Amino acid sequence: MNDNFRSGFIAIIGRPNVGKSTFMNHVLGQKIAIMSDKPQTTRNKIQGVFTKENAQFVFIDTPGIHKPKHKLGDFMVQSSINTLNEVDLVMFMVNAKEGFGKGDQFIIDKLQNVKQPIFLVINKIDEVHPDELLPLISFYKEKLNFKEIVPISALNGNNVNHLLEVMESYLPEGPQFYPEDQITDHPERFIISELIREKVLHHTREEVPHSIAVVIEGIQSDEESKLIDVQAAIIVERPSQKGIIIGKQGKMLRQIGTEARKDIENLLGSKVYLELWVKVEKDWRNRMHQLRDFGYNEDE
Repeated sequence: MNDNFRSGFIAIIGRPNVGKSTFMNHVLGQKIAIMSDKPQTTRNKIQGVFTKENAQFVFIDTPGIHKPKHKLGDFMVQSSINTLNEVDLVMFMVNAKEGFGKGDQFIIDKLQNVKQPIFLVINKIDEVHPDELLPLISFYKEKLNFKEIVPISALNGNNVNHLLEVMESYLPEGPQFYPEDQITDHPERFIISELIREKVLHHTREEVPHSIAVVIEGIQSDEESKLIDVQAAIIVERPSQKGIIIGKQGKMLRQIGTEARKDIENLLGSKVYLELWVKVEKDWRNRMHQLRDFGYNEDE
C-alpha cells in the first residue's frame, strides 16, 4: 500500500431531500442509499466506502435533520448529531434551488461546536442559473467559517470529482479500513429492506411514507435453480395504510414487488423470487422495543 495513503470518515449532513443519497450513490457507482422525493427517506447511518489508489473515503449518510415529532424522529436527529463528533470531515449539503431555511439554521447552530473541518456543498446547481450561485455562497460565508465551499450536481456528476480531490487533501494519513472492492459495511439484508422501502415511498400517498418499515423475514438460496428467495414484511401503523399499499386486487403490492425485485437482482447479481406481505403494528414509531426490532439501534 502507498505510504502516503489517506483515509477518513466523512459525515454527510443536511436538510431532508437535499440529495445526500444521490451524491453517495453517484460516487459509489451503485445504489446503496434509497432516493425519494419524500423527506426523511434515510433513517439509518449508511456507510458507503469509496476507495481510490491513494485514499479511502468512508461516507456516513445521516438522516436528514428536522424537528422531531415522535421517538423515531428523535432517534434520527440524535443519530445525525452524534455522528458529527466521530468523523474526520463534515459535509454540510444544501439545495441551491431551495434557498436558506429554518432547517439550515438549525443545522448551522449544531455545527458551531464541531471542531472538524466543515465543507459547504451546494448541490443541484444544474437547477439554478450560474448568476444565482455567488450571492448564495456569500450568504453562507457569513453564517459559518467553512473550510471549503464547493458547488456540485450530484445527479449529473458536475464537479463531484473536484470535491473528492479537495476532500482527499483534508483526510489524515491512515490505513485502508475496508477491502477496495467493498462499498458498504451494511449487510445485504439491510440494503434489500431499503430498496423495498424506496418503492413503497415512490408509489404511496402522503399518509403512508413515514409510518412504514420493512423487515426481511428470510433469505434462502437454492443452489440448483440459482434462485434467491426473499421474504419481507412491510410494517404500517393503520389498517387503512395496509389497504393503500396492497391496492385494488393487490395491484399496488405487485408493482412494488416487481420494481424492488429488479433492484435486488442488480444488487445480488442473481435471479430473485420476492415474496411481500403487509402487517399492521399500531404506533410502532413510538415504541422502543419495536424500533429496536426494526433495526433502529439507540446506542449508535
